[in-house]
Amino acid sequence: MPQTQIACPRCRQMITANIEQLFDVTQDPQAKQRLLGGVSNTARCPHCGYQGRLATPIVYHDNEKELLLTFFPPELNVPLNEQEKVIGPLIKQITDKLPPEKRKGYLLKPTPNLSYESMIKLILEKDGVTPEMLKEQQDRVAIVERLLQATSSDVRSEIIKQNISLFDEQFFALFSRLAQSAAGSGQEQIARAMIDIQKQLLEETEFGRQLRDTVGEMEAATKSLQEAGQALTREKLLDIVLQSPTDARLKAYVSLARGGMDYQFFQLLTDRIERASGDEKARLETMREKLLDFTNEIDRQLEARYKQAQDFVESLLAEEDVVKAVQSNLDRFTQDAVDVVNQMLRQASDKNDYTRMGKLQKMVEVLRQASTPPEVEFIEHLLDAPDDAALEQMLEANQNMLNDQFMQALIGLVAQVDEASAQGNPEARALGEKLSHVYKTALKFSMKKNMG
Repeated sequence: MPQTQIACPRCRQMITANIEQLFDVTQDPQAKQRLLGGVSNTARCPHCGYQGRLATPIVYHDNEKELLLTFFPPELNVPLNEQEKVIGPLIKQITDKLPPEKRKGYLLKPTPNLSYESMIKLILEKDGVTPEMLKEQQDRVAIVERLLQATSSDVRSEIIKQNISLFDEQFFALFSRLAQSAAGSGQEQIARAMIDIQKQLLEETEFGRQLRDTVGEMEAATKSLQEAGQALTREKLLDIVLQSPTDARLKAYVSLARGGMDYQFFQLLTDRIERASGDEKARLETMREKLLDFTNEIDRQLEARYKQAQDFVESLLAEEDVVKAVQSNLDRFTQDAVDVVNQMLRQASDKNDYTRMGKLQKMVEVLRQASTPPEVEFIEHLLDAPDDAALEQMLEANQNMLNDQFMQALIGLVAQVDEASAQGNPEARALGEKLSHVYKTALKFSMKKNMG
């Protein structure tokens, strides 16, 4: 989101604000949250203390819901024909990014809104949000704003006490999204303030304390599994899980070790139940029921995430220029989406679907280049040099790469490989020798470059 220098509406001194006119949810799913959360088009003046929404023309688009909304603030007093000159190009951007099969009639009939509030209401109604739900959400947003404006932790404590019933799961989910949006949009002052507020909410609200305890249980479960290390068999995992002091710890183990809780794992548990009796048998049976519920819940979440990632990847594959489509959506790639790409590539290879393989391979290459720092990529090229002459030639031709970031990356790789070599890894030992030679040669060239 671009930051723009504007004059404060109150004191007229120049301040920085995040101005955003086009909210295209189809291309950027986070756009909706930025709009609904009030992250965009608001100003906070450090000079006079002004805080409020800026009068900015807005176009909102959601292809899936066939929703195209426009809003032009009436206080700008801009004639209708002049408004079209602002709104028209924004709508053209939307249309140009859509594949032909998704360009439907609604794009020719944008719905104008006389007020910002009516536009927000239409968006939420399409999401199935009732007026009552909207009122609750507005109350939560208002509380966040009051907490941000509070001058001290004591004032925040009083606000929390007066509105204690609002601090539920929905509030913390909203707060988390707003905090992420603030951090992601460069609003460092607000992001830091929200971190302080979050710490206070975790201490002073019932749901916050539950959330804090859940995090603690996750950390404890992680520590137990790490201590087991390579000796973590299904039998050992079962022993650890059965010692869970709380349901939260049990759920944490399911979240961390779902892959190990397969048919054989549950068969081991069933065998123990059959050998037990009395209270112990009842305890184990209850534990099994809880484990089955928790694993089913995790599986449903994973399935939903996988389906979302699959739809996302398929939408990119449908684009004529796959490389450009991936490059334009790199920020939307999650680990799930990357896993889906690799799985699709294997499936296409098994079916000899060369057209699909070609597109997926282009996608993998773009992702690889994006995830590999240029310094590391250059080191990989240096390691492929067939001899010293070729190595020196590559360094000579790329002296601009011989900077502090490159040398630090190289030193880090040397240390990592040396550590693996010390643990008896023969491949690491061979790589370490070559990497050490590259380092010494690069160091010589770097010193030569610095000396002029």
